[in-house]
Amino acid sequence: MQYISVILAHPYTHSLNAAIAATVVSTLEKNGYGVYFHDLYQEGFNPLINGQELVADDSSDPLLRQHQEEICRAHGIIIVHPNWWGQPPAILKGWVDRVLRENTAYTFPTGDNGGGLPTGLLPAKAALIFNTSNTPAQREQDVFGDPLERIWKDCIFAFCGVHTFERLTFGVVADSDEATRQHWLQQAAEMVNKHFPATA
Repeated sequence: MQYISVILAHPYTHSLNAAIAATVVSTLEKNGYGVYFHDLYQEGFNPLINGQELVADDSSDPLLRQHQEEICRAHGIIIVHPNWWGQPPAILKGWVDRVLRENTAYTFPTGDNGGGLPTGLLPAKAALIFNTSNTPAQREQDVFGDPLERIWKDCIFAFCGVHTFERLTFGVVADSDEATRQHWLQQAAEMVNKHFPATA
């Protein structure tokens, strides 16, 4: 069975983000995939990397090891989070810092001390990002330059060897009604079906 890593980063259990993640998981399972699901806030993921872990990749944190082992096996990666200040929430930034480490998510050629071009190690065939936002899409693009697109597509996933990428932003959430939210959930399911269709 192929497994997909699904990461949720939102502190409110009844949020639209949580509903998106639930839709993603149910769609994947219906299509015949196994799911590595993690709600970072609910499981208490520690986003803080300490000095020893930074310099020696040495950690006794069993949850961190579980995340790393799963991401190294995952056929796909799906991340759900809100747009906060044009960035992921701090807990998710810490997840990136601690989980997507050298020799886990990427490496460098022998003799390269890290200044050259990396070789991505993640086996995922595609990475999907679902964002929620209270910033209108036009303003996000024209005023801010859509930093989340560059962060996830180029700075993280391309660096780690995952080049099939798609991101979908839902907003403005604060002005949305139930019908609109249900439509967004359907869009999320359709994007999952596009990249991870039924295996049988």
